Amino acid sequence: MQGVNLIERELSQHAIALFERNPVLTITGPRQSGKTTLARNVFADLPYVNLEDLETRELAETDPLGFFANIEDGAIIDEIQRIPRLLSQIQTIVDDDGRNGMFVLTGSAQFELMESISQTLAGRTALLRLLPLSIAESALFGEALGLDELMFRGFNPRIYDHEQDPTTALADYIETYVERDLRSFAQIRNLSLFRRFMKLCAGRVGQLLNINNLANDVGVSSTTIRQWISILEASYIVFILQPYHANIRKRLVKTPKLYFTDVGLASYLLGIENSSQIGTHPLRGGLFENMMIMEILKHRFNRGKRANLSFFRDSKGNEVDLLLESGGKLLPVEIKSAQTVIGEFFDGFTSMKKSLTQNVERGLLVYAGKRDETRSDADVTNPHCLSERLGKLGY
Repeated sequence: MQGVNLIERELSQHAIALFERNPVLTITGPRQSGKTTLARNVFADLPYVNLEDLETRELAETDPLGFFANIEDGAIIDEIQRIPRLLSQIQTIVDDDGRNGMFVLTGSAQFELMESISQTLAGRTALLRLLPLSIAESALFGEALGLDELMFRGFNPRIYDHEQDPTTALADYIETYVERDLRSFAQIRNLSLFRRFMKLCAGRVGQLLNINNLANDVGVSSTTIRQWISILEASYIVFILQPYHANIRKRLVKTPKLYFTDVGLASYLLGIENSSQIGTHPLRGGLFENMMIMEILKHRFNRGKRANLSFFRDSKGNEVDLLLESGGKLLPVEIKSAQTVIGEFFDGFTSMKKSLTQNVERGLLVYAGKRDETRSDADVTNPHCLSERLGKLGY
């Protein structure tokens, strides 16, 4: 079995190209998505410094000049958000040196990291986001997994690399996140209540995010729920998909949808203990949609592109699961967990095209079957061919 350090992540080549054109490359993303491994594999010639190490962190905090004395020609600095003020010293070093390809920074806490970078390294760093494994990357470990198994396992690299039991690994992930990251990010007094909130969020994957309803179910204020959603989003636990807004006559909904960055985490929070429970679970459709939304987001990020994702829904309930925007064009994507294509799957495309005046392209249907084909009115593809199909369509 291959280790994760032996597979090439899809982001690698783009990371190399950006590093050659910028003094600093910053790689951010969820905890355990593989940022450190990617950086150390791709930039193996650079010294590696981990700010999680207590002695290293103490040196960096108390004597930043001494810290940089041994790496003034460049290095990989892991978990840079632990000491954001190091960014000022990096700015000075790269400005004085004038070279590209000096420092690779990694970090998990995007709301701290991005604020510091925007203030200090603007114009000096390229930014990449590394999410968990894509479906194609997970297949490099040699196992042909079914869709239900993928939804159960999720795409955390350590589950594949170390052959971890998904339930145990994801339980540890949540424990680490709640007990460690949350205490650093925000002062949340009732952690058990926050865990309940996360489980209730998992029960809402693919649904419109009703803040008031969620607040009532958790037993806290709507203001608190908004703060907690922001924390989950900022720490890459959830992805909030915004509705499409356009200056058209028909009224469009303004409420976003909620998805989990790793579908396996959503399955775990729903209490699913094995892949056989996915097939009969009432939220299987939502979990499949979650997996495909994130697969498309990974496709975009792994090519250095912005998300540019939204969804369409009007006041009458007509809906298209996803819109990809590029070059003034919109690609509507419908996602169905069925294994057979039926005509009504394409109805959302028709309704949307009647409402939007923007240049809307032929629709793309992603379903759980095996077909990958071009039809007269829309394209049809499956999860394993989705990324290649998006590439052919220019997205």
